[in-house]
Amino acid sequence: MRETQVQSAVAGVVTPEMLSVAGAEGLDVDLLRTRVAEGQIVLPMNRGSAKSVGIGMGLRTKVNASIGTSTDIVDLDAEIRKAKAAESAGADTLMELSVGGDLDQIRREILAAVQLPVGNVPLYQAFCEATAKFGDPNKLDEEMLFEIIERQCADGISFMAIHCGINQYTIERLEKQGYRYGGLVSKGGASMVAWMKANHRENPLYAKFDRVVSILKKYDVVLSLGNGLRAGSIGDSFDRAMIQELLINCELAEEGRRMGCQMMVEGPGHVPLDEIEANIILQKRMSNHAPYYMLGPLPTDIGAGYDHVVAAIGAAQSARYGADLICYITPAEHLALPNESDVVEGVKVARLAVHIGDLTKYPSQARPRDIAMSKARRDLDWPGQFEHALFAADAARIRGERLPECDSQVCTMCGAFCANRASNKLFAAALEHGQKA
Repeated sequence: MRETQVQSAVAGVVTPEMLSVAGAEGLDVDLLRTRVAEGQIVLPMNRGSAKSVGIGMGLRTKVNASIGTSTDIVDLDAEIRKAKAAESAGADTLMELSVGGDLDQIRREILAAVQLPVGNVPLYQAFCEATAKFGDPNKLDEEMLFEIIERQCADGISFMAIHCGINQYTIERLEKQGYRYGGLVSKGGASMVAWMKANHRENPLYAKFDRVVSILKKYDVVLSLGNGLRAGSIGDSFDRAMIQELLINCELAEEGRRMGCQMMVEGPGHVPLDEIEANIILQKRMSNHAPYYMLGPLPTDIGAGYDHVVAAIGAAQSARYGADLICYITPAEHLALPNESDVVEGVKVARLAVHIGDLTKYPSQARPRDIAMSKARRDLDWPGQFEHALFAADAARIRGERLPECDSQVCTMCGAFCANRASNKLFAAALEHGQKA
């Protein structure tokens, strides 16, 4: 069996995946290898392609797009289109979260359709199969759960959100604080809590964590410690249940690393703006800077229809303070299953948000592109503006649809009153002899 990325890194071996990511990110490969060994960078891989993605310290903040069927809408062709649209729009990773239809077929066809690393939540299929087999999700058998995890790993899943941090003590915190304003919003988390209460048993993903790790390590799949008790309301952010689960997940991240498995920690969904930095500081310090996968986060609860914009505000702050992977939000969030257009919009807005965060987190890496765009705008260099725009085709389309009639050098916003054209003439000598040409 091939050694995992963690085992190779600890042994001082630079893998092809490390070389690929270091080259793409402009990071010294030995530094990257060290951070993989220390658990500060993970390398999820799509085993059906040559594509590797680096997530973690010193790397560009990445964007995940989520797709998947529901119990109401099962359209495999539509999910494949959404997966390809997410990849084309620039998503770095993809999560396949189906709960309706033939889940094995859907997963395998999505894996074959994209080059991106694909993640999932194995509890979804486990509870779906238990419902189909027994008529009751709470009759899920532990062996069925572990068999499904291994089946999905064998299919080529790159990373798994597994809800190991929910245990009896965590649930007790939830009960003693009087539940929550926003309830439980994680499908996997809510289902596991229901199973534990119905069976009066500990979460097997926590109780048998070493078995979870051994399966994922066998396939070198990144274990993303799921945030099953994440806040679904800004009023629930930083409550005792959320912090308890985060504490457990950070402990488990260290345990998993020691066992040779790649580990990532997931973060909360709804967080007011002034708590985002503190949330990331807690996660980073308690986990020895394990990569942090932020779900959202949404800093207000009333943005339905525009929650992709709400999440972009939270994502920019999260990237700024050290989050490593951001899960996009679409305009359909809290309202409906996203369609292809929603997916594209969600990816683009999230990409813009994490770039804004990276401008502060990694200024020397991120800012040159913005400076180049500024110069192109100053000089009325339209090809240059399109080259440096994050969404060049969209920018060119809008420009092309509204070209000025008389003077193609300017745009129809200012026309003859173009500020830059007039100012460039006034300061031509200063520009020629200055440092900003």
